[in-house]
This record gives sequence, C-alpha cells and structure tokens, in this order.
Amino acid sequence: MADSPSTHEATGSEGQQRKSTPPAFWRFKIALSTILTIKVILELAVTFGYPNALVDELQGASDSALLMVMVMEGRGQIHPTDISPLLGALEDTGHHGIATDVRAWSLEYLDIIPGNEQKPKKSLELSSFGRFKIALSTALREQTIQNLGAIFDYPRALMDEIRNAKNSALLMTMHMEERGQIQPADISPLLTALKDLRLHGVASDVEGQFNEHLRITGKMAAFIEELKETCHTLYDKIQPIPYIKEKLYSVDKVFIEVGIEYCDSRGSWKTLSSYRGIFSVAKGTSRIQVIEGDPGYGKSTLALQLVYDWCNEVSDSPFCKPDILIFLNLRQLGGITSIIDAIEQFLLPRDSSVKRLDVEHLLNDRDIRILVIFDAYDEYPDQHIGDTFVTQILEEKMLRHVDVLLTTRSSCIPPACGSRTGRFRLTGFDEGAREQYVRKAVTGDDEEVQRILEQLNTNPILRDICQAPLFSVMYAHVAHEEEEFHNVRSVTGFFEYMIDCFHSHAQNKVSGGKRKQLQMFADNHHALDKLAFDSLTGANQQLLWDKKVVIKKFGAEFYGLYTDIGILVEEEVINRSRGAKRAQSIQYRTEVHFYHKLFCEWFAACHLAKRVTSFQALFRNFCKRVNPYDLQFVYRFACGINPAAAKRIINLVQKKPDGDKFAVLCALEQEENTEDVLSTVRDLVLRDVYIRENDTRLLQRTTVQLLELASQKEVPIKCIDLDRTFETVDKELKNIVLKSGVVLRPIVSLQSLNIRMETATVSGQDLIGIFGFVGQCSNLMRLSFDGCVLPLSIPTELIDDSLITRDVKVSCCPDNNVLLNLRSGKLESKTNLPGEVRIQNSDTAASLASKIMQLMVASADHATVTEYIVTFDDTTSSMILKLGISPPGASPPGASSVKKLEVTESGHISEDRFVQVLACVKALEDINEVVFHGCILPVSISTERIDHSLITRNVKVSCCADNKVEFNLRSGKLKNNTELPDDVCIRSSDTEAEQASTIMQLMVASADKNPITEVSLVRSFSSAGSDGLSLVLNSGLCLPWLSSLQKLWIGPEWGREVTVDEWTGILNYAKHSQLLKRLWIRYCLLPWLDNNPNLDNTEVVWDPVCNVGAYVLQSGRWQVSELPTNEHVMFTGSKHEDGHVLTRGAYADLVTKFREWYRDFDWQTQRRAKRE
Repeated sequence: MADSPSTHEATGSEGQQRKSTPPAFWRFKIALSTILTIKVILELAVTFGYPNALVDELQGASDSALLMVMVMEGRGQIHPTDISPLLGALEDTGHHGIATDVRAWSLEYLDIIPGNEQKPKKSLELSSFGRFKIALSTALREQTIQNLGAIFDYPRALMDEIRNAKNSALLMTMHMEERGQIQPADISPLLTALKDLRLHGVASDVEGQFNEHLRITGKMAAFIEELKETCHTLYDKIQPIPYIKEKLYSVDKVFIEVGIEYCDSRGSWKTLSSYRGIFSVAKGTSRIQVIEGDPGYGKSTLALQLVYDWCNEVSDSPFCKPDILIFLNLRQLGGITSIIDAIEQFLLPRDSSVKRLDVEHLLNDRDIRILVIFDAYDEYPDQHIGDTFVTQILEEKMLRHVDVLLTTRSSCIPPACGSRTGRFRLTGFDEGAREQYVRKAVTGDDEEVQRILEQLNTNPILRDICQAPLFSVMYAHVAHEEEEFHNVRSVTGFFEYMIDCFHSHAQNKVSGGKRKQLQMFADNHHALDKLAFDSLTGANQQLLWDKKVVIKKFGAEFYGLYTDIGILVEEEVINRSRGAKRAQSIQYRTEVHFYHKLFCEWFAACHLAKRVTSFQALFRNFCKRVNPYDLQFVYRFACGINPAAAKRIINLVQKKPDGDKFAVLCALEQEENTEDVLSTVRDLVLRDVYIRENDTRLLQRTTVQLLELASQKEVPIKCIDLDRTFETVDKELKNIVLKSGVVLRPIVSLQSLNIRMETATVSGQDLIGIFGFVGQCSNLMRLSFDGCVLPLSIPTELIDDSLITRDVKVSCCPDNNVLLNLRSGKLESKTNLPGEVRIQNSDTAASLASKIMQLMVASADHATVTEYIVTFDDTTSSMILKLGISPPGASPPGASSVKKLEVTESGHISEDRFVQVLACVKALEDINEVVFHGCILPVSISTERIDHSLITRNVKVSCCADNKVEFNLRSGKLKNNTELPDDVCIRSSDTEAEQASTIMQLMVASADKNPITEVSLVRSFSSAGSDGLSLVLNSGLCLPWLSSLQKLWIGPEWGREVTVDEWTGILNYAKHSQLLKRLWIRYCLLPWLDNNPNLDNTEVVWDPVCNVGAYVLQSGRWQVSELPTNEHVMFTGSKHEDGHVLTRGAYADLVTKFREWYRDFDWQTQRRAKRE
C-alpha cells in the first residue's frame, strides 16, 4: 500500500463531467501503466513540473506506474481525446520507443488521429477530484476493498485482479470511477456501502475529503462567474467611433479578422489564416505569446474578441478552453505590485464572495488551465521598472504553469520575452475586410456600401491610411453620415478632419453662445495638449488620471465637451486599502483616459509642434526621452501640424537607425509642396532610397510620391532600391508595379536602379519591360539586379535603342562578375570561372545568382568546369554535380555538353528532393546518366512525378558507384542488380556510401518480399530511431524496418552499456519485423528491467561477452541458455533463482564484472572519463 499522499499536491481528473470513464480509455490506461518504469516516471514528473512532494510520493509508491497514470489523467496530460502532452514529454526526454508504443495504443484504443487531437473543455468539478481519488485510495484497506467488491457485485476475476495488483487501492478507486460509484459530483453509492459495512469512521473521513473537493469547486465556479460578469462589461460596450454613444456594440458584432502573421523558427514571418490558429502554431514553444502591431491595428479589439470567445464558450475557438481567463489592461496597472491586487481592483465586484486567499489558491493550482491576457504593454506605466509582477510572469519566475498572451506595439516588445516566445503580427485590413466591416457594423444597404467604398478607393492615400483598422472604422462611420468625405492627403489631415467631425457633431446639438463656447474649446486645448505631452514623455507613461484632477486643470465645461464627444473616457475603478476588511476598505474613484492612445499622441504633437522652434531645451529633452519608433505619430503629427517643426524633426530622425524610412513618413505629412518639403526631399534622395517588402502600402506610396516630387523639381535621385518588392511591368504605360499594387512611374531624374529579389528568375518579357521603364528615365545610367537570375540572352531588336545610345550598364549581381551586353543581348562573365564552383547554404541570394549565371555563361561558351558542388537548404551535407563539359569547339555552338551527373549527399533523400534533382537532369538535355553517392533514395515514387522525357532519353539512375542498386524510371522503383548474400554485414568501418548501398539493397529486398536471411550490425549500431521503426547506425544513416528479415545480430561498440530507451527501441524494431526468428545482442550490457517485453515467435539472445555464454529472454526474464562453463560462472555467479533465472542481485554482479572485463575498451574508457 502506498504512503499517504498529500491532498494539496496530488492532482485532479480531466475532461468533461461524465458518468464513467470510456472503456477504451480504461484499457489504454492499463496498457500505459505496464510500460512506465520508475526512471521514465521520474523524468516525466520533472518535465511536467510536478512538486517535489508529489515526485517523492511517486518514487515511494508500491505501484508507481498506476499512480503516475492517475496523476497524468488528473493533470490533463492524458485524456480520451488527446495524449499529446504525454507524447511530447516522452519525445523531449528521449523515450522515443515508448512514445511509439503509446502512440500505437492511442490509435488502437482511442482512435486518435495524430495532429487532430481535440481537448474538451475542462469541467469545473474535475480540477480537485483527482486529489479526492488519491486520498480515497489511502483510506481503503485490503479487507475493505474485498467487502466493497462484494457489495458492488464485482466479478470474481476482477476481484482477483485487484487483489493481486501492486496497489490494489488505486486500482479499486479507478474501477469505482469507471462503474459510476464515485463521480465528481456524487459519491453517495460509496458512502452508503461504507455505512452498510459499519465503517462509519472511514465514511466520515471520505465524506470530509469529498466536501473539500466540492468547496474548491464552488469557489472556482464563483470566481469564474464573477470574471465573466466583468468581462461582459468590457466587450459589450464597444464604441467604433467616440461620439456615437447612443449605440454600443458587442465586440463580436464589429470584430473583423485582420491580417495576421507568425514568426517561424527561422525568424521569417508567415501568414496565419486566423487568430484561432495562434495556439496551434505556438504549440511546443513558449507558453508566452506576443501579439504585436502598429498603432490602430486592432490589438485590443482582438484581445476583447478572445475574451468574448471564452465567456461565451465559442466551440470552434481555442480560447474557450482555459478554465480561467484573466484580462488585464496594463494601462491601469501603474503602481500595482501583485496580480491578485490587480484582479481584486479591476475584475471582482465590490460584493465578491471570493476571498483573496481563494484567488491565490486558484492561481497556483497547476490542475487549472489559466490564460492571462496582458493588453497594451506599450501603455504599461511600470514597463521600465525592473521587477514588477508582470515582468516576473513574463520571465517565468512566477505562475510558470499559466499561459500568457500579451499585446503591444511592434516597437515595444518586452525585454523579458526571449527567442522562444511565440510572436504574432497584425498586418491590418485589406479591401475585403474593409467591405466586410461596412456591411457588418455600418449599413447593410448595397448601394450605400458601394458609395462608401468607392469614395475611399478614389483617394489612394486615404485607402492606404485605412489599412489601419482604427482609421478604417472611423472613416466608414463618418463617411456614412457625410455625403462628401474631405479629400485628405496625409494621416495628419485625416486625424484633424476626424476631430473636426467630432466637434461638429457636438456643436450641431446646440446654438448661439453655447455653440461659440464649444468652438473655442475645439480651437484652444493647450492644457489638454500639455497633459498629453507630459504623460507620454515622463519617466513612466501615465495614461490615466483622476477625474477630479483633470476637471481642476481644464474646468468642468471643457471637460464635459471632451467626454461628451468621446475623446476622453471615464471608467470607475476600485481602491482597496491593504490589511483592512473588505467591506471597510472598498472605495471607488473615477479615472479618465483618452479613447485611444493615438488621440493622446495627437494632442501631445500639438504641444510639441507649437514649441519645437522656440523652445530648444524642450525639444532636446523630448528627443532624449522619446524613441521615435515608440511614439512615431507624435513626430508625424507634429510635422503635419507645423511645417517649421518638420525640418527640425526630420533632421533628427534621419540620424536614427533606419531613419530614412521614418523621415519619408514625416516629410509627406506636410501636404503642401513648400520649399521646406523640397529641402527635405533633397536630403533624402542624396542617399539610396529603399522601397522594402515589409513596408506598409502607405509608406511605399509615400516614398513614390516624394520621388515623383523630386523628379518634378529636377532634383537628382542617386538610386532607387526595390528590395523584394518588384512584381511586374505594365508594358503599355512602362510603369513598374510593386507586389503591394503601388505603381512606380518612370522617374526622369533617377540615376541608378537596383532590383533585389530572392533567388528568383527574371523572365525575358519582364526584362524587356524593365528596359522600357529605364528608357523613359533619361538620366539613368546604371541598372543592376541582385539575387535573381537573368535569361542567358534576349533578342537585340527588343532592347530600347536609348539604352545602347546612353551606354547604360546592366550588371547582374553586386560583384559585377556578370554583365548583360546590350549590343549583343548576351550575358558575359568578367572573371574566369574557377575549376570548382561551390554553392552553399551560407551564400547570399546575390552570390548564389552570380554563381549560377557564371555557370550558364561558361556552359554556353563551352568552358571547362570540372566540379560543381551544391549544398541544399536544411542539410549540412554536400551534393557534388560533376559537369563533364567538353573543351571549346567539341560541340556545336550553344549545345549543352553535360553528359553525366554525379550527386553526393549524406542521409536520406526525400521524394521531393529526388524529384528536384530529376528536374535538373531534365533541364540539362544531354545528360544520360545520374549516379548518387552516400545517400539513400526512396524505395519508390509515383511514376506521375517522373518526367516522361527522361524515360525517352533512356537516362540511367544508379544509386551507388558499385552499381548494385538502380532506380528504374519506368516503374518508379529501386531494383537490385546483384543478389543479397545470406549474411549481410554493415560494419562500423564501412564508408557512409558503402552503408547506404547495403541499406538500399535490404530495402529493395524487403519491398519485394524477398527473404533476408540475416543482417549483422558489426559495431555499427548507434541508437534506436526516433520513429520507433528504424535503427540508427554510426554513420547517422537509418536502417528501416525490414518486413522479410529473419535474423538480426546487433553488436554495438564492445563494452557499451545500452540504455533503457535504446533497448526498448530495439525490441520495438524487432516486434514490427513479423518474420524475425532470432534477435541476438552481443558484447554489450543491457539495462535491468523487472519485466522485459516479450516478442512472439522471436528468440531473443543476449551474449554480454564473446564466447562466454548467453542469456535467453523467456516470459520477460533472462535465463541462462545452457549450463554455465567455468568462465560463464564468473558472470552468472551463484545468485540465480531456480532454472538459472537472472536475479537483480546476479545482475548487479554482472555489471561489475562486465565493466572489469571490458575495462580497456574505448567505450568503458570514455564512460569512466565522463564520471571523473
């Protein structure tokens, strides 16, 4: 019987409330308990973060495996519809063989499709029910179990099973749950049975434990209910536009999915189809996810939609799954030192029934799935204070078991978020999203929808501004009320017009003197400007103010106007003094904040714009305190409000890293083409002007406008660099069209153009189109391409004559090694091609394109290239392509002279990689033979993927230099050209190419169902494959499962000590080889297992020392295969059971003597060195 467990550390059951556990899941749990050794259990416990007390309990239990299964079930690590947490932990701890068996059992018993697991919402009752079950098992004695079995009428066979179990109490508890005698909400059948047995003391203790479970469940239910009530008030009062207060929206009525991207493991941004994929993409990384985006891109609205999903249990949203969701707006948390204080102050009502200690217990309960949403980190007043509770959570110093989702501006990522943090980026509204919003939240009238959208699309600047959802929403509602929308040409103009509309809306409600007063407040807001400026530039951002303080600063009438039009917003919060009783300590205050931080930045910019030219000290201090990228709109608005301020601001930002991009945005905020704007433009175009792929449409269009302005004023433009933005050319208008849809017209004053791509091929038509664009740029003298491959030649009659007349230089790579001769229309190489050309992973796109084009030119000119080495992505190996190019003049002009292709690569080549190589062979039309070295090809591929021209050309594909294996292109299969010997040996001394050749011969024989008599791994075994169906050799190659294998001889390095995982993996490999008659393990030490898995119809022999005797596996135990010789006695000793069964004591002697025997062998020498 196990020691009494701690009810505070043991854990609860999972899943939805139900009458009994599904029988299939029951069988799975029993099977699982048979494979978990104490070593595996302890490693899993550490991986899952179990408390020390629970780890000690598991280690000391009489049946650790069964207890571990119950604990994992209680903590949600195994569930009838999802075992992915357990599988992930097994893989992380290196138990790949066990993971394979568990995965197989899940398919057999549970019918779980890997990757399609569905975790049901966790029932409130179950988070503490597991504690009760484990406590119950400690109260059940042997006689009590037998008596209960009789009362419940359990079958005799079942009672015998329970009686013989290592921990009969745990097994009895599991059976009572399965049969409905104990349930999360009712244990009356058990209590009645205990009382019938007159075990009143036991019944009282059990009932007390169950009541504690119900108490915790009740507190959790009350806490969740109060959280949902508060959250409802947050998401149910959305104001799309500030002054429309008569109609409030629930977030789901106005929410439209914005574009969203995620950062993959390589740091590249990839498109995510929906916010509902956040958890699935982030699976396996950090528990902390960051959603970033520019101002106004919908971060807070998305956060409220997640809250809505949880409160309303939206079934297809992953955000309905946490048991508890805590939503905290970080703007409100200045000076708050604990998350419990924050919850009390902002999320619980004044008459809350949940005590502070209850909240603390629930937050620290690892059985409860908790999601904390920190909204608007960029507005967090204490973000620069090192050790706040927010920072501690982000650094995983506290509440390490909870999931965290944080929203912030892209320029304000918390330092505590490391490289493992999941990152997501909002990219704004596209045209479809804008239309969807108008129809959903503004009007359902088709004609009105079209009018609003057409008015938007006729103004390209306005359309680009409305990529930001905040601006798009404000535009849609104002445009619905206004027949003609003001023709804005900058964000400053847009925002100014919006605020004018707000004021007009208020003034239309009054007349006479009141109207004049409101207009005066609209024109004169100096105090509000200063408040906003000071709040953003102080040591800590302060975006909340006490209402009384604000009224005292502004006056009641001014305050009333700005709250009436919605620019200022009131919210009521609770003050509680610590240490006092709740009823005595509750106080409320009204705080005031801007409708959106952008409004705060607008009024701060008004203050800056008026003072930047006259108060030098103020401007210098502002620049020191405020990073332009953190508060970019303060700078941009100030440039638009005061052109005189713009010059000074632009000079400042140009000195910052990547400042040119920011300077472009600031420059175009000045809507008039004043001399100051032109001066700014002159400064910008003195350097290369970049239009980058990750720039917004607004920034790209703004850059193009400035370039056109410079051209109109005949200002020389040094260079335009299209950085992965080129899409195509409008050949009629001779305009370059960017990927964003922005059009770049010919720029007369442009001197140089660089087109940068990412390993792309420029078509002849696009190249001719680009020449047409260049022809219209009369001052352009240099055209360069970077990271792309140009056609080998183009017809000269298609080249614009003006390019030849002006002697425009066309270089195909930054190093100028390849030029395009416009007179001949051909590529030319400026440098001699080396005899060996290497293309590697470390090559830049430009370097790669340069080398490829040099090879193209060399091939066309019949130069001699002896070797061409390629390193493909995602591999550290090399592929050698020997191009047997004949000397000049040996072939007709222009003919390819490549006859044979030799490929050398390490490891297994995937079907896609193999098809990729065949595509290269197709392109080199004279190739008649391909030879692969050192790699393993697919056994077969679909013939539909093989180009028929290769068959017509009779191309031969050999898989090794000795030509033992060939790939038949007609059948799409490997075939052996020689017969396998009876004993196939793979030795550690074999080269990788030799091992690969042997493995492929075995694979072909297995696929053809030809008997494989014996395979011997002579000191070449390294480990069991992670897939559970292969053996990894010393070369790193894998020997896959062979269905027709009859005998397998495995010999690792002499003296090696095989781990549990390796031994389990070997047995799993053998188990899948259904024809295997004998498995022989030699010259190594196998681990001790109480019960080794049996292999049906396979004899398993272990020979620890050469020619000294062996053990045979029978009924899970090792037995001496023959009467021991004198030498064998040295290893078996005298501690065997009857029948010469190896006991634990005899095994301990064997270990000592084994290490002494192999003392001077390499493996044991390395083992001792590691220990020392």
